[in-house]
Amino acid sequence: MISKLPDLETTIFSVMSKLASENNAINLSQGFPDFKIDPELSELIYKASTEGHNQYALMSGMKSLRDGISDVIKNIYNREVDPDSEITITSGATEALYAAISAVVSPGDEVIMFDPAYDSYEPAVKLNQGIPVRIPLTFPEYKIDHEKLLTAINKKTKLIILNTPNNPAGSLISKEDIELLKEIVSKHDIYIISDEVYEHIVFDNEKHYSMLTEDELYKRSFVISSFGKTFHITGWKVGYCTAPAELTSEFRKIHQFLTFSTSTPSQFALSEYIKNIDRIKQLGKFYQSKRDLFLELINGTGFKPLGCSGTYFQLLDYSDLTDENDYDFAVRLTKEFKVASIPVSVFYQNNTDNKVLRFCFAKEDETLRQAAELLKTVK
Repeated sequence: MISKLPDLETTIFSVMSKLASENNAINLSQGFPDFKIDPELSELIYKASTEGHNQYALMSGMKSLRDGISDVIKNIYNREVDPDSEITITSGATEALYAAISAVVSPGDEVIMFDPAYDSYEPAVKLNQGIPVRIPLTFPEYKIDHEKLLTAINKKTKLIILNTPNNPAGSLISKEDIELLKEIVSKHDIYIISDEVYEHIVFDNEKHYSMLTEDELYKRSFVISSFGKTFHITGWKVGYCTAPAELTSEFRKIHQFLTFSTSTPSQFALSEYIKNIDRIKQLGKFYQSKRDLFLELINGTGFKPLGCSGTYFQLLDYSDLTDENDYDFAVRLTKEFKVASIPVSVFYQNNTDNKVLRFCFAKEDETLRQAAELLKTVK
């Protein structure tokens, strides 16, 4: 058998989580909360299931949930979107990303993405016979280099994939980036996929610039969102894609043959739960307190924190501790010091090693305290 992805190995998230389990280490590698979800949400999904809502949902998603998402988008981004023709419920954001990429990428099309890039982007492009074009963000700010972006664009460029807030970097795109993107789409036949799964986790009164906020960008964009990140339910695998009707039509052609529909009890529960929009609006403050606690706890260690404006990941520079490459150090940190992290080089095309590890702070305060005590012993 000839592999379609011959260079692809097991995802780093599985590797490090397995290593954490084998070594009884605190797992700050994979991005999932270790605290319980809101009991009200648990009760809602139980109620939906016991009341018989256990069969296939509509391919596009439950109408009541799409209506609720439309209300949230209107409230937060001041944009009217048609829940029937512009919103599709998906089985997680990864499925939405794959469907969006498949909807627009044809053989030979070039797709721009920014390193460090989330690991599902490039395989999806390659499976659709597209050509990944990877541009490094500036270090250590992790910002878009405008000159490099403009230089990369040519007649073969079909798609730009954005990720804001960025995983793993925790950086945000800026107003200047938005203006450049508007200029690009006005001159070129280019689409945008904006991975905004951490859209509600933004800190320090910074602004999240969504493709939903600009008419010129939205008409060329697929915006990907995640209930898993917003409501601490990553295992439910419920996301959604918002896009103009013409793009949504193409998106659904792919979506219907990937998963067709998404967990019905989950959709019933979420359609009720999102009616209280304060839960979403308080999310940034909730995670900022955890970021700040984590930074306070690791103060005095040999780790140096980089900027974190969003997501629930903190990058730590370990260059004062060792010259080891980040993968080897992450493995040693897990085995010897019992704290698992993610080496950031795996998010780069050429495994660029800036001596930085990614730590997830979406954890109970006590988990963070225990991890910090262990990190203080690292030499």
